[in-house]
Formats: sequence, structure tokens, C-alpha cells
Amino acid sequence: MTLPLVLLPGMMCDARLFAPQFAAFSGARTVIAAPISAFQTMRELAADVLNSLPARFALAGLSMGGIVAMEMVRQSPERVAGLALLDTNPLAESDAVKARRGPQIEAVKSGNLRQVMREEMKPNYLTDGPNQGAILDICMAMAADLGDEVFINQSKALMTRPDQSETLKSFAKPALSLCGEDDTLCPVSRHELMRDLLPDSDLEIVRNAGHLPTLEQPEATNAALSRWLERL
Repeated sequence: MTLPLVLLPGMMCDARLFAPQFAAFSGARTVIAAPISAFQTMRELAADVLNSLPARFALAGLSMGGIVAMEMVRQSPERVAGLALLDTNPLAESDAVKARRGPQIEAVKSGNLRQVMREEMKPNYLTDGPNQGAILDICMAMAADLGDEVFINQSKALMTRPDQSETLKSFAKPALSLCGEDDTLCPVSRHELMRDLLPDSDLEIVRNAGHLPTLEQPEATNAALSRWLERL
């Protein structure tokens, strides 16, 4: 029986982040995009996702989705047949990033979600390319649809997230560490670290992509995911 593929989106993203992956993989297996928006801690977000899923599945998460995925592995490693970590970070939040969260939350409470998202996304999310504008439009639409409360919940969960290095060391099933070559938020060095922590992991660097290779370079991303899924 083919394992379901569970996809966890990044902060202020939804299933649209994985539209090319749904197109590529849903013909051969069940593909599920699980929301990560209703709670303010990683522990609760991961438990909520686990409660909604089949008994066993392949798990892939991008950015914040990868952080939730690692917490899911910590809570229920026996249910995760394989783990793909895309453009993410296994470490606790740095003090410098944490310090920026409070002002962002206050700005969003004052009705400035679009401004906060655009200031964060435009310089940080995407590499230069012909589809940059269209992908930014998708990102803004996802953020607007999710709204202020989700931004606040997710920001607080990220601020208090634990280091998951020990979780990765103990996960001996097939794993993938993938990132866009030009990702400035979660750089290649973080993915080399995850590759080294995971006992059975491949490292894939996607050229001409930044923080969102699922949309920026879907063919290369899907090929890497296919190679990982074949190992399960």
C-alpha cells in the first residue's frame, strides 16, 4: 500500500505552496496539506496535525512546516515513515530573530499584516527570476486569507520552539534535507547540519531558488522528493 504524503506549509502559507507537488504526486498516492495555524506552541501544533492523520505517512515540511514536522517526529516517530525537511531550521530561534517578532505582532494587531508580510517577504523569500512577481502574489494571497490571528499564533510558536537536534539524531529512516541555493532565511549550512544529524539523509540543493523552491523550481524539487519517496 502506497504511503500518504503529508505536506506542512511554511508560515502564512497554505496548500497553494505545494500546488506543483499535488499535481505531481496525487495520481499515485494520497497527498495531504495539513494546516499549522490554530495554536501558539510547536507541541500543540504537532499534536493537532498528528490527530488528523493516518497511522503512517511520509512527512515533508517547508520552513515552519519543517519545524512542526520535527516536533511530530519527536512526539510520534513510529508513525513517520520518512522525513523531508525543506528550507527549514532545526535550532531554537535566535535572540536576534526573536527580538523582531514582538514589533511585528504589534504591527499586525494594528492592521498592518500586508505591510509586515511584504517587508519580510520581498527581500528574504525569493531569488530573482521571471516568476518572482507571480509567486509573491500567491504568498500575499495566502497570508491575507489566513489573517492576523494565524500570524500571531505562528509567530509565538516560532519564538518558543525547541532545538530538535537530538530528535534528528534519533530518526534513522530515509530523510531528505533540501533547500534553495539562494535561501537567506534558512541557508545551505543549516541543511548540511541536518544532513549530518540525520543517520540516513540525502542533501539536495536546488539551483536558482530561494526560500520557496516548491514554487520557484518545482521540477527540480519534485525530482528530489521522488528520489526520497522511492527510498521509503
